[in-house]
Amino acid sequence: MEKDDMTTFLFRLPTSLKEKLSKKAKQENKSVNATLQTIVNESLSLKGNSSEPLEQRLFLGKLVKPEQFDEIDGLVKVEGIYYRYLIESNQPFELNLNYIIIEVLGNILTLRPLKQEGEK
Repeated sequence: MEKDDMTTFLFRLPTSLKEKLSKKAKQENKSVNATLQTIVNESLSLKGNSSEPLEQRLFLGKLVKPEQFDEIDGLVKVEGIYYRYLIESNQPFELNLNYIIIEVLGNILTLRPLKQEGEK
């Protein structure tokens, strides 16, 4: 299967709908962009014929533990394969936190830190 080139475009929607989309993304531990891509893909695809990459289908919402990180090379090991990663909102990497995969774009995973109980 060929990899699709990515494109960017302006998308306008009511604030209330954007808030619902953000809430859904957070509940699914995904980025708003990944959630919107899934919604559009599902609405345009035939049932059972998903064109989402394997990583997109299998990795979203997956827990990543500190021992999976290679800080020296800036990589994270998921399912035996090393990927580049970004942390949501450009937060610094914290060795004592678990992370969750919220977006997959090619070989780059976007991670959200899971704050420990009692943290804000």
